[in-house]
Amino acid sequence: MFALRALNNFFVGLMRIERRVDPFIRPLVDALAREPLTRLVQWLIRTRLPNHNLGLAEEHSIEGEEKLMQDIIANMSHYLRTHYEAGKAQRGGNTKTHGVVRGELVIHDNLPEKMRHGIFEQPGRYPAWVRFSGPGPGLPPDIDDVGVLSIGVKVMGVPGPKLLDDERFTQDFTGITTPVFTTPDLTANAKLQAAVRRGLPLFYFFGHVLDALMQALWSRTQTSPLESDYWGCVPYLLGEGQAMQYRFRPVGAARSRIPRLPGRPSDNYLREAMARTLTAQPARFDMLLQLQTNARRMPIENASVRWEPRDSPPVVVATLELPSQRFDTDEQLAFASRLSINPWHCLPAHRPLGNQNRGRLKIYQALSQLRQHMNDTPHVEPDGSETFDPPLAQ
Repeated sequence: MFALRALNNFFVGLMRIERRVDPFIRPLVDALAREPLTRLVQWLIRTRLPNHNLGLAEEHSIEGEEKLMQDIIANMSHYLRTHYEAGKAQRGGNTKTHGVVRGELVIHDNLPEKMRHGIFEQPGRYPAWVRFSGPGPGLPPDIDDVGVLSIGVKVMGVPGPKLLDDERFTQDFTGITTPVFTTPDLTANAKLQAAVRRGLPLFYFFGHVLDALMQALWSRTQTSPLESDYWGCVPYLLGEGQAMQYRFRPVGAARSRIPRLPGRPSDNYLREAMARTLTAQPARFDMLLQLQTNARRMPIENASVRWEPRDSPPVVVATLELPSQRFDTDEQLAFASRLSINPWHCLPAHRPLGNQNRGRLKIYQALSQLRQHMNDTPHVEPDGSETFDPPLAQ
């Protein structure tokens, strides 16, 4: 085991060296090769997909789902208990908080008829808390992480019944900066979490080469959480009989320069970059929806498959507006620990679909409760009226 961990750490070290030079070579590589290679990898993934003859928005359970969920909960709970002391426990995934910022989700008018379901049924403005974070499960300096960011959007003041009863007025959206999820299904996710528990996370990808290639093509040395696209990666209902995926796309964001590369930047340079931007000006993201139009090419149960724009062009349905503000106070960062962001905090019209989402229902709840118990920070449902010291700029 010692030799295997040493080998794992060697590869991690190589990745961290690559992160220092990535910004100098990645723009050219992405422009020339990322999309052609992505299409090739996606074609190889699709050739291996089973055909369950499913209809649109139709789910298909995989073998042993309940046991897989419990295995994942056990392994991730073990990591939290052994790596974090009481009062300092973090999330098992999407771990490092770069910032929790105030925003508004603005639903557009005159949407196509097929899009007008759930929160998108009528135009409107909803307050939101938006959490930007790193991959996890550890808390490395930003330059040493795996190059994937995440977003959690907690929309508040949303009327109507919800699928989880611990929050009454919220609709949560989550995403990461790769267009497919790290693992295709719960079976693979359980293997990954077991590898993380053994201290050998990279060894998981030796048996999942195509997934590793997709992550390598889309992970990068990030410049700012405000400058990347975020994909939902897994499907959700959009009204009865329709499935969707969503994406948050930055509007007019320039690429920030990472200070001191190829040397070592600040451990929290991503938070600092975001703070510089929001102190000076607001930021915006377009929210795009993509409808499932082909049940085989756009599967519900496999999160390694990218839903291709040529199969279903994404439609802009809303804007996530982040006003100019100060967010990087200790009090506001601590607020993140009290938030539980879960895609099952949702209207029935946006019920999460697929085995990864079915797993999230129990996994997210169990890990959130463990973290908040360890930290003695009971769960709260925010309403947007929260203030901090010093107060947020308006």
